[in-house]
Amino acid sequence: MRVGGITVLLVSCGLTVLELLRRTVGTEGFLVGVALSALPVPLLVAAFWWVGRVHPQPRRNLLFAFGWGSCAATLIAVLTNERVGDWLTSVDPGDSERLTLTVVAPVVEETTKGLAVLLVFAFRRSGVRGVVDGVVIAGLTATGFAFTENILYLGKAFGEDRAEGSEALDGATAATFLMRAVVSPFAHPLFTAMAGLGFALACTGRRRSRRVLAPAGGLLTAMTLHGAWNGASMLGPLGFLLVYVAFMVPVFGLMVWLAVRARGDQLRTVARQLPAYAVTGWMAPAVPSALSSMATRRVAIDLARAAGGEAAVRDAREYQEVATALALLRAGAEHRGAAPDFTVREGELLRRLWRCRAIAQPTLAQAALLTQRPVRVPPGWAARPGWVAHPGRATPGWPATGRPPASTAAASSGPGVPPGGGRPSWPVIPRW
Repeated sequence: MRVGGITVLLVSCGLTVLELLRRTVGTEGFLVGVALSALPVPLLVAAFWWVGRVHPQPRRNLLFAFGWGSCAATLIAVLTNERVGDWLTSVDPGDSERLTLTVVAPVVEETTKGLAVLLVFAFRRSGVRGVVDGVVIAGLTATGFAFTENILYLGKAFGEDRAEGSEALDGATAATFLMRAVVSPFAHPLFTAMAGLGFALACTGRRRSRRVLAPAGGLLTAMTLHGAWNGASMLGPLGFLLVYVAFMVPVFGLMVWLAVRARGDQLRTVARQLPAYAVTGWMAPAVPSALSSMATRRVAIDLARAAGGEAAVRDAREYQEVATALALLRAGAEHRGAAPDFTVREGELLRRLWRCRAIAQPTLAQAALLTQRPVRVPPGWAARPGWVAHPGRATPGWPATGRPPASTAAASSGPGVPPGGGRPSWPVIPRW
């Protein structure tokens, strides 16, 4: 019911904003704008897909984010910017354009885009684990917003070229496309990623003040960057170039570094947290290390496809996603304290993990042997630091990880579980 209602809302907003744009720029300009605006979208979507690949967001979250940005956020922004701009023109005609560009548009647009992040974090909280999720949701929202907004600018530019008799390749259309799709395709995603980062920091902190200040600070930073970017366009070519090179490029580089580092942190969390489940028999000892490498994961998927076709691939992918979610859940409990529903959520993830183990664990173990240098398991490996949870770092009542079911033949003979349950005993594991 909720999904259907949201879909109807977004589709209605999308049809409305597209019709408004068509009336504004004309049918021909609209079609040209749609075609040119779509060109950078696959690059942007692929970039955010790569960032979030370690722990993929549920598809519904991603579709909602892009749909909100391209439909609802743009409709609200177009109508609000127009109304406020008209009011400013009646009050102060001389400064209305500058104020609209540097104040009104950044505040309105970043607020509407940030609403998507807020809604996902509020109603789909279980799929949000940290910085990467915030950046991905915000980035896809802004990608959708930029797509629809570019239709307006490119359609207007095409109309200007037609009115002046200019060729599109050397007129305003080409200049607008170069500026918005080649020089700065990541502008909107960069701004909104700040808001996503703020919401993510709020979700990963214990202090109540952080839960309020982090989103507010992220949204304010997004508005400031957006206002500075719009203001730079009023400084002339040299002024714009200076702002672009000296300010926007370093900020973009910093955000890229942060996203890549956060992605690496997720893999390191997998390597640190999953051995606790290997110790108790939920997975083979080779699995934690295998899952901490994207290259090994890819090889495991290929092995699963060769062994059992697409059905095996689905199980292998689900296993990888569930195991990663399990590691991030446990890391969050260690960092912020175990939530009241921790045991329930952990148990559900473990049951899903156990159902998918038949093909996933052997292929991961084999992939680890193919891609990582193996070493012999030393005596007492289960007691090595990092292989078990650290109760001292958790809140009182930290739930102990149970053992997998061993009452049936299928369970007791699963990968990593010796006959009768008990501690796994594989001859080799990859080096940590």
